[in-house]
Order: sequence, then C-alpha cells, then structure tokens
Amino acid sequence: MSNLQPISSAACIGGGVIGGGWVARLLLSGVDVAVYDPAPDAKRLVLEVLANAERAYGKLTAVPLPKRGTLTFANSIAEAVAGVDFIQESVPERLDLKRKVLAEIDVFARADALIGSSTSGLKPSDLQAGLQHPERLVVAHPYNPVYLLPLVELVGGAETSPETIARAKAIYGALGMKAAVITKEIEAFVGDRLLEALWREALWLIKDDICDVETLDDVIRYSFGLRWAQMGLFQTYRIAGGEAGMRHFLAQFGPCLKWPWTKLTDVPELDDALVDKIALQSDQQADGRGIRELERIRDDNLVAILHGLKAAENGAGWGAGAQLKDFEDRLWLLAKAAGRSATKPDLSKPLALHQTTVNAAWLDYNGHMTEFRYLQVLGDASDAFLRMIGIDAETAANGSSYFTAETHIRHLAETKLGQKLSVETQVLAGAGKKLHLFHRMLSPETGVCHATGEHILIHVSKGKPCDPPAHVAERLTEIADAQAGLPLPDGAGRHVGQPKAR
Repeated sequence: MSNLQPISSAACIGGGVIGGGWVARLLLSGVDVAVYDPAPDAKRLVLEVLANAERAYGKLTAVPLPKRGTLTFANSIAEAVAGVDFIQESVPERLDLKRKVLAEIDVFARADALIGSSTSGLKPSDLQAGLQHPERLVVAHPYNPVYLLPLVELVGGAETSPETIARAKAIYGALGMKAAVITKEIEAFVGDRLLEALWREALWLIKDDICDVETLDDVIRYSFGLRWAQMGLFQTYRIAGGEAGMRHFLAQFGPCLKWPWTKLTDVPELDDALVDKIALQSDQQADGRGIRELERIRDDNLVAILHGLKAAENGAGWGAGAQLKDFEDRLWLLAKAAGRSATKPDLSKPLALHQTTVNAAWLDYNGHMTEFRYLQVLGDASDAFLRMIGIDAETAANGSSYFTAETHIRHLAETKLGQKLSVETQVLAGAGKKLHLFHRMLSPETGVCHATGEHILIHVSKGKPCDPPAHVAERLTEIADAQAGLPLPDGAGRHVGQPKAR
C-alpha cells in the first residue's frame, strides 16, 4: 500500500449491477477483490460487467493500468472479508437485510478495515445500529456504471469518525473517483433527491400522454442533459442570467416557481396500465438491443464525453474530464513506481516492456484489429521504453520529451478479439537527439509475429530538437551499448512496397 493506492485488497459483498461495477473499478485499479453473493448467477454477471469495463477502459485511457488485481469468489461473508483492507457492501436496498449483512461484516473484518455502503437512500446512522465498530462505516453511494462515472457521495452517520471520512476520500480518490462529502445525512442524499424529483414529473408526463418515453429521453439528452454533463445546475443557470449573473436569473425566473406547472408533490399510481405503457414504450425504444449491447453503447458515449471534457481548458480538463486527467496522472505515478520495483531486465536482449489484449473496441468491420490500433500498441511500447530511460509525465511537464518523426509498420498476421500481445523492443541507435527503435508485436502463446514497427524519434526541449538530459542519455547509452551486438531484425530499414527478399 502507498499514498498512490492506499489499499491492496478489498471485499465486495453483493455482485449485482452496482456490486459488479465496484468489482471492476477495484480490479482495474490493481486491487485484489474477493466477492460474495449467494445468487446462483452472480459469477456470470460479475464477469460480464468486468468484460464491459475492460472494453471501456481500453477506449478511456492509453495510460498503462496497474496489473489487474486477482478476483476470487468466496463462499461466505466471513471468507470474503477476512484480512482485507476495505469492504464495499452492495446488497439490496432493505434496511433489515443491510443491517444483518453489515453486522456480519463487522464481526469478521479487521477492526481497521473501512466499510462503505452503496445504499442509495438509507441514512448511515440507521445502518450503524448495533455495530461493534460503527465509526468505520460510511455511505459511499456511486452511480451506474460505477467503473466509468467518477462520483461517489460520502455520507457519515452519527458515529462515523472524521478519520473515516478522510480515509474514504483517499481510498475512492485512488480509484479515480470524485468524492463529494455530504455534510448532513438525509434520506436519498443529494443525487437521488434530484433524480427522484425529475422521475416523479416524468412519470406524470407519460401517464398523461404528454409524450412517450423516447421523446422524454430526447428532451433530456439533446438539451439540458448536455449542459448538466459539464456544468451542473447552478453554474448553467448563472450563465442563463447573462452578465448580471445569478441574481438576475433568480429575479427573472424565480416567480415561475409559484406557477402550477409541476406535480412534484403528487405521485401517479404505478398501476398495471401505467407499468404496461412504460414497459411497451421502453421495449420499442430499445429496438431489439439487449442489455449488454445497450451497456456498451452507453459506455462508448460516456467515454467520448469524458474525452471531450478532458481536452477542455487547453488540456487541463473540465469537470469529470479533469477527474479523468487526475486519475491518469496517478496511473503514471503508479507505472513509474512499478518500474522502479520491477526486476531489472536483461538489456542485451530485446526488451518486453508492453503487453496488452485485443478488446472489442479495437475491431474493424471484419472482426480484426483495425490499422490504427497497431500503431497504438506499438506507440504504447515506445512510451514504455521512454519511461524506462527516464522520460515520464513529470519530465514531459518540464519540457523534455521525444516526438516521433518517422514510422513504418508491417502488418504480418491477422489479430483478433482476445488475442494477447507482447511487444519486444530493440534499440537500433540511441546517440544524441535521435532515437531509433524497432518493435516486434508477438503472440506470447505461439511466438507468431503479428506486426513490426520501426520508429525514429527526436528529443525536444520546449519544442526545439536537442540532446536529452544527462540521466536520460546515460540510460539510453547503456541500453544501446548492450544491444549493439544484436543482429539487425528482419524488416528493419524496409520502405513501403519494397519487394521481399527471395
């Protein structure tokens, strides 16, 4: 454990939609996870959510993720929580059930293990009743999909200690999440209070045949939903007030709150007729798409929005995009720390510094890995080599980096979904400002070479070509000298369209 990742092991009690999302976020952050859920299909559901999460992360970030944590399925709560640093409870939303489960966790978990409850509405003080260590329980309410949406609402109960809140912020922050501390406990906290208000009004609009479910969703996703994604409610309305700001907005639109527009104080009865109407319209809206397909579409859309927000403010990020950037900065530091602690490779051989697996997001219409993903994998191998010689995010922030001046890729074998890949890197030249690398993209299982990539990189400082810093040059010279006796790899120096040697 470290400040970068304050936990190394966790238990997830409950493996449904939310619990499975927690499993995925923890595993992909390098945390070992034990899962307990007595449902007969729990293992299948967790593995399906994990597969979707890995697919989404393959699109979300090119920063190396830590080595995936180990996943085990326990036979009891006691077995799952034994010895772990952290427990996330995600069982169904019934106070009696949650109290029973939390009491069992409390008995068998380490006394210093933090417990987070995924409850979407129950007050933490009610959950703490009867616990031996109530001070270490906090509500940690996420949003679906847990592995992509970064917010977690932290709500302490009457007996939750300030230290628990501070620890929870550090733990969830290390998982790439934005911890919003709610200062006073109320049922449903903040997010679900807002969602419940919108949901009540939406049910009335459907019941009264004002619109159907697809039209209502379109109104949200083509208008204020986009505004909310990046600025929320109050900042959006501040802009609506023009140069005079929020005071003008409140003066202009405040009287509308007294108009009889809303039915928020009343709830339509969810009788069979209304349930059938909503279910039928929802089926028509899905247009035959299954739940896993809809989840993947949702994930792709969220990744695109997060990427757009990450690029905002000249790359500094905005809102959830800034949170993604912070998460990636933490991942870079983890990668750097892992590199320092790793077994030193034999420099006299091609270096295996990058491994990956082809995911569904990388496939073209033929079901093969598409061309630009070959460049991504080879580029990631170049980045791994640069980190090895001392060019990392911190160095780049100080103006020292390499840019790729020339690339030649040979596509030698079809690469399909699930294919494991390992890239071997050989230094052909590494003196002065020029770096000449040759990559071989191999199947570690069969030894088949799927592609080669030859790259010329130039060192720059503040945009101008120059020799690298002394510590980088020294490390690069060490590797180049160690590999100087290696034979020139097959394909090195080829140009596009050059006939093969006979």
